[in-house]
Amino acid sequence: QLSHHDECLFVQFEYPSLSLRFNVLTSIINDEYDLSIQRLRDFAAQDSDYPNFKIRVERYVHHSIDLIHAIKTKRNFPGFNSLTRSKQQELKEKVKEHFQELKGILKKIEKSMEELRLNDIRSTHIVVKSLWLSLASVFVCGILLDLFQDAGSNAYAVFDEKSTQFLDYFFKLFE
Repeated sequence: QLSHHDECLFVQFEYPSLSLRFNVLTSIINDEYDLSIQRLRDFAAQDSDYPNFKIRVERYVHHSIDLIHAIKTKRNFPGFNSLTRSKQQELKEKVKEHFQELKGILKKIEKSMEELRLNDIRSTHIVVKSLWLSLASVFVCGILLDLFQDAGSNAYAVFDEKSTQFLDYFFKLFE
């Protein structure tokens, strides 16, 4: 039998579209508030490849946990049945508002994760491009240096030969 944490990892691996948002909201719908809070805490505590992960996600997770507590409190309000219909409706509306806000916060968490992933891809692209350009520059400089060094030594040899011939001719005139 799989533990809940292993089950969540299995579900997320097997069905990537079943995200943190899906898991948390489903737990809340099923009145499993502690489970949804634990999923959020596990998510925030997990190791990440991105250095800014915890900084970006932590405040959203805390706010989400506060919203889950608010939903739980309003749904399990003592004496709910003894309240007037308008008060019951007001509590239900507040629960809906909190639920919608929680959905929005969980979307922001997903968006933050996507931004971190895109920033990582961009920085990797910049590093690879810089490395490629530097290697290309070294290669081109090597070729140019080789060409001009050989051409320079050839030009010197030709200049030396022609100047020697000219001087020999010039001195033969005065003999």
